[in-house]
Amino acid sequence: MATTEPFAQLDRSTLRERALQTLRGAITSGQYRPGDHLGEVELATRLGISRGTVREALRHLQQEGLVEPGVRGRLQVYSMTAEEVRGLYQVRTALEGLAVKTIIASPRRAEAVARLREELERLADEKADFADRLESDLGFHLLMCQLADNPMLVESWRHLEGRIRVSIMSNKADELPEIMSRDQHAPIVDAIERGDIEAALGVVESHMQAAADVYA
Repeated sequence: MATTEPFAQLDRSTLRERALQTLRGAITSGQYRPGDHLGEVELATRLGISRGTVREALRHLQQEGLVEPGVRGRLQVYSMTAEEVRGLYQVRTALEGLAVKTIIASPRRAEAVARLREELERLADEKADFADRLESDLGFHLLMCQLADNPMLVESWRHLEGRIRVSIMSNKADELPEIMSRDQHAPIVDAIERGDIEAALGVVESHMQAAADVYA
């Protein structure tokens, strides 16, 4: 005999996922900044959902490393230490270094270079607002990992994406240097096109070190 229970569970799951996506987006876009308190009652009211659903979403964000307990156990947006930021970008160096080495060794290197040069053009738009420039910057690095044709590499990069965004949004957008510019990324593509692994790895490492210095 049919039962309505599965539909009720699906509805609750959908609400939790929507709350999770909304809160994650608010944190990674800078609407909530590191150290900001995330009150269940306020969030439940703003989202029009139950406190229990908000609590579940916040628990998931805590597992992702975007939320942490603050004063008296109240949850707040995660504040990364300088050491953690540097560690984060060291891991990015390793992941993206693997990506460029794999692309250079691939028989489809020319195709990958063409795709990356298309992505560079998005970075060339200096009139774009900060949010668009951020998406273009992260889109370039994600594409580089995707072109390595290694799902585990992409999964590892995506696992760090939330913290990458938090580290960037911890700074004031108008005070950030041109680290997201086309000129900062083009040398990576140039080295890949030449098939120069040593140069490509060196550029990636320098780029990540510069980012760590800014965001830490």
